Amino acid sequence: MRPELNRRSFVALAAAAPLLAACGGGARQKAGANTGAGLRAALPAYVPSGPVRPDIPSVAGGAGAATDPAFLTYPSSRVATVRGTPGRGGSYTAVTPLWGTVPPAGNSFYEAMNTALGVTLTMKPADGNNYNTIVPTMTAARRLPDWIQLPTWWNSIFDVGGLAGTQLADLTPYLAGDRIKRYPNLAAIPTGAWQTGAWGDRLYGIPSFSSDFVVAGAVFHRRDILEAKGITPGQVRSADDLMNLGKELTDAGRGVWAFDDVWTYLFPAWNVPLTWDVQDGRLIHKYEMPQFFEALDWHHRLARAGYLHPDAVAGRNADAATRFYSGKVLISGGGTGAWSLADHQSGTAADADYRRGAFDFFAADGTSPPRVAMGPSTNVVSYLNSRLRPDQIEELLAVADYLAAPFGSAEYTMVNFGVEGVHFTMKDGVPTATEDGSKFVQAMTFPFLASPPAVISNPGAAVVTRDHAAWQAANVRALYKPVFWNMNIGMPRSLSAADAAQAVEDAVKDCYHGRTKVSEVQAAVSTWKTGGGGDRLKQWMTDNVLDKYGTGR
Repeated sequence: MRPELNRRSFVALAAAAPLLAACGGGARQKAGANTGAGLRAALPAYVPSGPVRPDIPSVAGGAGAATDPAFLTYPSSRVATVRGTPGRGGSYTAVTPLWGTVPPAGNSFYEAMNTALGVTLTMKPADGNNYNTIVPTMTAARRLPDWIQLPTWWNSIFDVGGLAGTQLADLTPYLAGDRIKRYPNLAAIPTGAWQTGAWGDRLYGIPSFSSDFVVAGAVFHRRDILEAKGITPGQVRSADDLMNLGKELTDAGRGVWAFDDVWTYLFPAWNVPLTWDVQDGRLIHKYEMPQFFEALDWHHRLARAGYLHPDAVAGRNADAATRFYSGKVLISGGGTGAWSLADHQSGTAADADYRRGAFDFFAADGTSPPRVAMGPSTNVVSYLNSRLRPDQIEELLAVADYLAAPFGSAEYTMVNFGVEGVHFTMKDGVPTATEDGSKFVQAMTFPFLASPPAVISNPGAAVVTRDHAAWQAANVRALYKPVFWNMNIGMPRSLSAADAAQAVEDAVKDCYHGRTKVSEVQAAVSTWKTGGGGDRLKQWMTDNVLDKYGTGR
């Protein structure tokens, strides 16, 4: 897949990534939480730029949320945003995770990139499936490369809070406030994304794939099939409406069920937070909220009514996409990265009329305003090695500025597609990989070190871009910043099991699949609170985060 197709899937992961980083003990560990004043002093200024104008501009919502700009076609002008060559001839190594075939060293794309960047950057992509074991080996030996990508969902395993300032360079002196204006493309990355790389009131990380519209996902539907039945998404304004629709759409005799799993993406309709909330100044976990169990009861009844596909009930989700494409399931939850050109191509291959849609966010009671928690602005952050000299850090930040050039610019095209005529050609206005481009240009190597904010783009399928952009615009005002939004919190490893609450989550899954009753989940929560560390977790979070640093909102 081309980079603009992958980008949304990585942004969507951010919403599901843990908000808390459970770090091990030790004197060198840094607290990830930040004071308000300290964080404001450390974060870069935000200076938007607009050398490439989108076809559908961003729309602002509340709480700093905004839709991603959208491009119906790939920009033809390809304007340059960086003057000259950013590097000064330095030699560096970089490690990023890669889920795919590792290109050979010294290939024509790497050589062309080094020429464009003015440095010798030796890329060493590592197997993404084993990255969580590869990095700790390097940090234990204190042999990190000059530049490394550390996904935030592995912060606890990597002990990023402990590495900050010891093995990872402090970028605050180079990027805080107006200092970032030396790097205009980096300055165009929204402030919230930089916060994901801040530890203890200092800035360490460089964000990639950031967005001001990050949610856990959506409740999708087969728009083509529902519209053919005279059903529009606007008719679903409450949980009861959705249950009734499930009854209408399910026809087990014909092998059609209304639903695949939707719990992860639908429970916020009951005003349930991702994890924590603060009420009357006190911290409260979602397991302590009556509406959590109201949401669970609804999903339990959904499964017991027979509206959930039997394979979903059995936990067989490998074929969920096939069920959706074939029309065996008409409503399915998923990350917004599913809304892509690749999905459109797979869907229309199965059914020429295929069109993905998503229900607007709604409140379960049908009367309250919908509220959906924003996920972290990104979960893809890279770091520089603390052993680098100041002039080397400045050189690599100039390289990062090149890599963060906006979508459709000359630099973006080079980073994501390579050299025209060598690695890609333009076909019907779309950069299309040549044989060498397919072998050597990986969308998740250089962009994993730095990249511009996310856009919506599906060249060749404008309908997908229009639908996705319209859905974001219709729902952006429902987004809010949850408690501890974008905060990195160094939690004792002794509390990591309580934070995961695996026994409770297993009971929840059994319940929304109709196998166990809500009362059994309530019993599991009681056990978690007293014997599973839940009460200790809440007290630690109150004493060490809420009371010291506030909510982060």
